[in-house]
Amino acid sequence: MSKTLERREKLRSNLILAAERMIADRGLSGLKTRDLAREIGCANGAVYNLVADMDELILRVGSRTLLRLDEALSAAESAGEPSPQETLVRIALAYCDFAAENLQLWRALFEHRMEADKVVPDWSVQDQMQLFRHIYQPLAALFPKRSREALGITARSLFSAVHGMVALGLEQKLVAVPLPALRKEIAGLVRAMIDGLIVRDVERSGGG
Repeated sequence: MSKTLERREKLRSNLILAAERMIADRGLSGLKTRDLAREIGCANGAVYNLVADMDELILRVGSRTLLRLDEALSAAESAGEPSPQETLVRIALAYCDFAAENLQLWRALFEHRMEADKVVPDWSVQDQMQLFRHIYQPLAALFPKRSREALGITARSLFSAVHGMVALGLEQKLVAVPLPALRKEIAGLVRAMIDGLIVRDVERSGGG
């Protein structure tokens, strides 16, 4: 690699790290091109020689956040008893803890909106979708007769329920819930949902 390309790659990496720090400190709305340029030591316009636009920069930061979330969920999977239901509980609690510890970066994953005529790049979609394996695999063990499509829908529904509780529980407003209480409620929700799904499966199969 030439010296010029090496310098560009280093500057690009510094830009992504600077954006990550800025979002963590100020939230997504606090991400400013001029501040980024000043921090990494380049002209304002040079930022767009390193990334296509702010959308790409935010998505690159998001990929780093998703990678760390993936690592946290993987650690939770192997941290206790191997029963699929309790694995799902640990994953949900790890998700809650990650959100609480990385609040602004976690919020940025969901607050960022691409322009209507823009398509989210494949690499970013892949980074997002691969996280569902943490939910899908325990569900597949619990419900081996369900189709992949049905399991995928259940995985997304379970995620939506947990995410909704986390998003509201961590709001710094009247609806905020203390973290220990929120964790307890999330564990109860996941267990209740899985118990309900098991009962429904038994009823559909004609079991007693």
